[in-house]
Amino acid sequence: MADVLRHQITTGRFDDGMLPDEPSLGREFGASRNAVREALGLLRREGLITRRRGVGTTVVMPKYGHGLDRLAGLAEVLTGYGTVTNDVRVAEAVTELPAAIAERLEVPAAAGGVRLERVRWLDGLPLSLDTSYLTADVGSGVLAGDLAGRDVFSLIEETTGCRLGHADIVVHAVTADPDTAALLEVPVGAAIFALERLTRLSDGRPVDAESIRIRADRMALRATMYRGLPSDPTCPAPRPMQAEASR
Repeated sequence: MADVLRHQITTGRFDDGMLPDEPSLGREFGASRNAVREALGLLRREGLITRRRGVGTTVVMPKYGHGLDRLAGLAEVLTGYGTVTNDVRVAEAVTELPAAIAERLEVPAAAGGVRLERVRWLDGLPLSLDTSYLTADVGSGVLAGDLAGRDVFSLIEETTGCRLGHADIVVHAVTADPDTAALLEVPVGAAIFALERLTRLSDGRPVDAESIRIRADRMALRATMYRGLPSDPTCPAPRPMQAEASR
């Protein structure tokens, strides 16, 4: 029951932020009152809901979905959810890239590049901390763009005249260090998503190496997965099971 309610909360099932009362949940899930209270207690300890006498059970903070099966910037993903703004903390050309970043971007470290650091806000609350390194030729055009109001992806496509192609992504869980916790307004040690993304132009050239820290209490990462190719032909009708011949 807690798993179903958690999914409903993170997918925006309760638009008004209110969950049904205990008797209604019991009828919906065919569960006893104790089972309902245990499920709600678990969600409360996870920080998803709060419960107050005379008010009811409310969602503490909505979560927003970010699909991992489409290459899109956060501002694109969050269209319609609220006002997205960017606090640009760093936007500078660097004469030498860190060795690990240069390796990811497939350029010499001495080629230099552009470093960006932005905190993404949604409706007045911090959502993510995004640190990017771009190749020098692409980054110089991005630096001249509206970094406070636009996604880096759209700026890359606009300044290069080339569409983005694909990205390699790794997601893991980390705990917030003191600096990140202060920027995202979460407790030190809070669980956050760490997303490492290398984005390439349509010709395959890597141009943007990102390290994104996302508040796990505000964002759910989603993907549609296929066993085989999504273009596989329609499955044939299942063959009827044949009873084993008696011995």
